[in-house]
Amino acid sequence: MFGSDHAGFQLRSHVAEWSREQGHDVLEVGAPDETSYDYPNAADLVAKLVLSQEREFGVLVCGTGIGVCIRANRYRGIRAADCTSEEMAVLARQHNAANVLCLGGRILSKGQAVSILRAFLETPVDTAERHARRVAMLDAEVDH
Repeated sequence: MFGSDHAGFQLRSHVAEWSREQGHDVLEVGAPDETSYDYPNAADLVAKLVLSQEREFGVLVCGTGIGVCIRANRYRGIRAADCTSEEMAVLARQHNAANVLCLGGRILSKGQAVSILRAFLETPVDTAERHARRVAMLDAEVDH
């Protein structure tokens, strides 16, 4: 599941194509091209499909990855991580059970994005008690 706004369209297209080449079932949503498209709408589409368990993971791309990450994390059960390195992607999966990877189309090269996505996809969640406890805390309702 890959979604983006207009600023992330090219990078989304690239990482989605790489994923297809790796044998993954790929669905793209959001901006159909580089015409203006609101990033919250793309984040909503991806978050809802991940929460419905239609897709195990989501990838969101906007200019920096920040906007889509903020929006996706408004959904209880979504653990979106804006990653700019392979190490961040590995730790987001291992320690935070991240289920949505956010990338910046204006920040990352195509090669960097593929390396980050590969690390994210290949890294299992660490189910040690301390990580499971913290992930449950992330998913819990917050009283204001």
